[in-house]
Amino acid sequence: MLCVALVGCGEQQMARQPAYRPLQPSAFFPDGRSARPLVPGTVARGHLDEDSAFFTGKSGKSDEWTQAVGVLGAMAPNPLAAVGIALGSDPYEEEFPFPITPEVLERGQQRYNIFCAVCHDRVGTGKGMIVLRGFTEPPSLHESRLRHARVGYLFHVITKGFGSMPDYASQIPPADRWKIVAYVRSLQFSQHAPAQLAK
Repeated sequence: MLCVALVGCGEQQMARQPAYRPLQPSAFFPDGRSARPLVPGTVARGHLDEDSAFFTGKSGKSDEWTQAVGVLGAMAPNPLAAVGIALGSDPYEEEFPFPITPEVLERGQQRYNIFCAVCHDRVGTGKGMIVLRGFTEPPSLHESRLRHARVGYLFHVITKGFGSMPDYASQIPPADRWKIVAYVRSLQFSQHAPAQLAK
């Protein structure tokens, strides 16, 4: 009876609650916004990315060689100076964050064939189908600089993109990006195996 009396008096009903549309202004809060800022330190569910090396490919450490590169980069009057400084202050990981097993390589090959082979081709020479149709040719993964690049650098390029290569952070989860890097290393090794192994 009480509920009926309240409805009859024009009181608010539970089924009809006032609500703001996204980013609609509000006179209730002093800043005039209905959308409230996140509490400091809030992390989206499933995104507590505490292991920065795993999620960025960077170690955060600095060795003598990379420090020297950073110093030289800072002194050189060219556009690559910033790259030298970045390498000197935050070098890339040299090791994989997990053991490389046949299962890891199999998954890496599967992901590579889906996302990378269209440009880099199945062997990594940079002659993929998209190149045959007139698009920019990527470098061969078998170039000396890429064969000697740290694994964290390869992970970073997949994550952030480079030149005309787009980033794949939203399409490929971090663990799969590392697996692709492992497979790329196996491709590189397959084309440049030491002579004693070929016997």
